[in-house]
Amino acid sequence: MKKIFTLFLTFCVVTFAIGQSNNLLRDVFEKKIYIDSLGTVLNYRFLTPKNYNDTTFYPLVLFLHGAGERGHDNESQLNYVDKVFGSEVFREKFPCYVVLPQCDSAFRWCETNWSLLRHNIPKNPSVYLSATNQLVDSLIDCLNVDISRLYITGMSMGGFGTWDLISRYPQKFAAAIPICGGADENMACRLKDIPIRTYHGAIDKLVKVSRTRNIVTAIRNCGGKKIYYKEYPKSGHLIWNKVYAEPGLFEWLFSQKKDINLDYK
Repeated sequence: MKKIFTLFLTFCVVTFAIGQSNNLLRDVFEKKIYIDSLGTVLNYRFLTPKNYNDTTFYPLVLFLHGAGERGHDNESQLNYVDKVFGSEVFREKFPCYVVLPQCDSAFRWCETNWSLLRHNIPKNPSVYLSATNQLVDSLIDCLNVDISRLYITGMSMGGFGTWDLISRYPQKFAAAIPICGGADENMACRLKDIPIRTYHGAIDKLVKVSRTRNIVTAIRNCGGKKIYYKEYPKSGHLIWNKVYAEPGLFEWLFSQKKDINLDYK
């Protein structure tokens, strides 16, 4: 009995320590609120570069979460990436701003049906994508952001949002990593000069793998030579942990730089 109690106590202590570690990790992401020009209230988490120096200009990474992380808690959008962007290894190696907005549960980053084989980009960006775009511009205006090194990545619903935002503002981002999303193939020629690495699982049942295959083909048919595509042959929809662990992915991302003479808006 004493041995069982000791094992139980050890388990509780370890569990508490893990929970405490996760909470401490999330604490590096500041909780913030932004209100856009239309009055949309956007919750977001914000990571400041480690060892911040006010004389240095830093890259900015925008992360768009998936459908399951929507809501109002300003917490769920960290579910899969707190250990990515918040890790000591990442922060030491890639000092940057990271912006993690949260979409309301009644909306999407791109207002389209994810199960379709194709879609046309809506005339206007969705409510929360528009607010996010305004947020990024406001951060550029008030912080030491290197506008030649704006990056965007997103998964699932956030993959759709990533494709949508770079289609609308092809001069804005220096590079993009859309994961298991979909794009309007009519926008391919607008995307041909953007460095893109995109990923999809071959047996994805939620977002058809053809969505990524088709936009990659369309961009290449437009003469795009800066797009890289990796397909995981035995994987379904939940591939983002694999993607963000890809060797050299972030080294590639942070090496990308766009012409600062181009208007980022």
